[in-house]
Amino acid sequence: MSIRPVHRISRAQPAIEGAGVRLHRAFGFGDTTEFDPFLLFDDFRGDTPSDYQAGFPWHPHRGIETITYVLAGTVEHADSLGNTGLLGAGDVQWMTAGSGIMHHEMPQGDPAGRMHGFQLWANLPSQLKMTTPRYQDVPAKAIPEIIDDDGTAVRVIVGDFWGKTGPVEGVAAEPSYLDVSVPAGKKKRLAIDTRRNAFAYVFAGSGSFRDAAPPIGVLTEQNDDRVVRESTGNRSLVVFGSGDEVVVQAGDEGIRFLLVSGKPLEEPVAWYGPIVMNTKAELAQAIAELRDGSFIKGGA
Repeated sequence: MSIRPVHRISRAQPAIEGAGVRLHRAFGFGDTTEFDPFLLFDDFRGDTPSDYQAGFPWHPHRGIETITYVLAGTVEHADSLGNTGLLGAGDVQWMTAGSGIMHHEMPQGDPAGRMHGFQLWANLPSQLKMTTPRYQDVPAKAIPEIIDDDGTAVRVIVGDFWGKTGPVEGVAAEPSYLDVSVPAGKKKRLAIDTRRNAFAYVFAGSGSFRDAAPPIGVLTEQNDDRVVRESTGNRSLVVFGSGDEVVVQAGDEGIRFLLVSGKPLEEPVAWYGPIVMNTKAELAQAIAELRDGSFIKGGA
């Protein structure tokens, strides 16, 4: 077994999306080659309704899949094909936009006003860019959770892990999407297919993904060879090199993170907001169809 080295560690950056939702973006809207087949990852959370209630009004998607995972509060969604639904705590929606939909998502806090969720965008290969849109809405109770002897808990959203298979099916990049909690002071090794690019996103606690390294909780940044500031484990993105497993050492308060991997498509990316195609000509066609009303191709 070979441990994946940590290629780099960075912090999710504040951003505003939709009608004014305050969130943190771990990556997206740039060169995402190292994350291929994934394009964007957002962490939207808050205790103040004004930070998120404006939501994400009607907007188009084509050529991608959007994966929404809710931890607290709810997200109401609807689209131009007549689909509606409500995601609650622990629920997942894996939406294949394919040939195109108009979509909106409206977050609401829990009784204490808390809202927390993640959205990941996955690219579609060229032969599936114009596939018929579909949804896989997965309630929390359908997601298998495994608890190991040392107390490590893993929710398997998609992929195969420790003898369990996640409920999301038929995704082109054969991804793995895991929600992992490692108790305080424990070290864990987690297998990852060597063919996949992989990253971890820490959203609670702290720890280290190296055998001999300071914990993410004391991550430092360099500028002109000088340490300029420290940051915490919360909202840390860990990008891995090649190998067939990652190792994590939990800190004094434990660590919880998403571990995501997928087979790279290695295809050209032409990107215009929530529309991702392979060529500029395909982008221009999509924009023209938005203008003339022919963007929506068929039902889900």
